[in-house]
Parts: sequence; C-alpha cells; structure tokens
Amino acid sequence: MTMTIPGTLFVISAPSGAGKTSLVERCLRDNPNLRVSVSHTTRAPRSGEIDGKNYHFIDKSTFENRVANAEFLESALVFGNYYGTSQAEVKKQLAEGHDLILEIDWQGAQQVRKKFESLVSIFILPPSMEILKHRLTARGQDGEQTIASRLAEAREEMSHYPEFDFLVVNDDFEQAAKNLNAIFTSTQQRQEIQQQKLATLLSTLLNPQA
Repeated sequence: MTMTIPGTLFVISAPSGAGKTSLVERCLRDNPNLRVSVSHTTRAPRSGEIDGKNYHFIDKSTFENRVANAEFLESALVFGNYYGTSQAEVKKQLAEGHDLILEIDWQGAQQVRKKFESLVSIFILPPSMEILKHRLTARGQDGEQTIASRLAEAREEMSHYPEFDFLVVNDDFEQAAKNLNAIFTSTQQRQEIQQQKLATLLSTLLNPQA
C-alpha cells in the first residue's frame, strides 16, 4: 500500500488590490495538486461570488459559535467583517496529499505559524501606492471612503513583510505568476519531501548490494 505524503501548506498575504486572488487562480491552473482553502466570512457576497467557492458565507452568530468551539485555524476581524479558516478542512486536505493555499492576512498568518512550523509564507506587494489605488478604484466595488481606508490599512499590512519567507511584486502579471509558480515548484524539491517520494530510488542508489 502506497503511503500518502502530506501536502505543503502555503500562506499567501497581500494588501487589498495587490492582485493576490488573480495570481492564485493562475497558479491553480498551472499546478494540478495545488488547492486553495475556502474561508468563512460574515461579509455579504459581492456580485458574482458563489457560496462555497469564493467563501463560505455565514452570519456573525454562527461564526462566533465556531470560534468558541475552536473550529478555526485562524480568524480575524477585517474592515468590520470576520474571516476564518476551518481547521478540520485544512488538516484533511494536507493529509490527503494536496498542497494547500491559505489566502489570509498577516494576522491570520501569525496565528497559523503557531500551529504549523513547516508552512511556506508568501507576501505579494503592489509596485506602488499609486497603482494600488488605481486597482482598487478600477474594481468599482468600493466608495472613496472605503478605498481611502484600504490604502491606509495597506501600509500597516505591508509593514509585516519581514515575517514572510518570500516576496513577490505584482507589477507585470505574467512575471509575477512565474515567480509565484517558481516558489511552489522549488518547495516540492526540498530534501524532506523528495526523500519520501524517492525512497525506492535512494535505497537503490545507496545500497551496494543493489
């Protein structure tokens, strides 16, 4: 019976408007074993969002009950809404051998690091504050006051970049996607992962009787 090698947990954070979601979607198409964790949130769905695909949309009372029952791997209050990651779902996906992405903020990343020492963390930066503002405005989802709040929050979020293993600047989308994919690919070549995958080969190579 073939032993399933546990997947790798990737934490990806970025200020709103940096293009994190689009980059992750591209990488999911390029990496068949890569999956993204669907977070729970109390915010209302935006136009085009689907419950269970983009987020699990739940009410505040349900969210707070799940926090009390320690069901979330991490949770945070962001712009007046709660977000959280199901602990059971993350452990299930990793145990099945899938590499899993958590799209969470720096606060959530700090919480997850306390429970997963071997995770790989990536922070995505915009090329400038001007471009970040343009992207937020072009989305047409928020008013001027909300955009101003997001820009102010972005500086605080980006100040936590030293806590992450890798930095990717989303200036040119195609190049940023290549850089992000390179991180996923190189992580799979780590000795501790390859040692399990190549157990038979390594045994043959190192056994003088073979």
